[in-house]
Amino acid sequence: MPSDQPDWVHARRRAIGAHIRIARENAQFSQIRLGELCGVDHKTIHRVEYGMSDPSLSLLLRIAHHVDVPLSDLVR
Repeated sequence: MPSDQPDWVHARRRAIGAHIRIARENAQFSQIRLGELCGVDHKTIHRVEYGMSDPSLSLLLRIAHHVDVPLSDLVR
């Protein structure tokens, strides 16, 4: 699927997703459980973790809250 975003945006999105995945696993949550806590479908969590979609700021804040890490750790 072609995209109008530069490659570095995709790379950065994947890196943020990896930070989210690590934090989720450290909190011992499945994608399903984190999705329930955040009020989204587990498929949304999957798409964010693999850099397939741009999470909203409110979703990032909810994820950070539930995995108990500062937002800055997720987006570094």
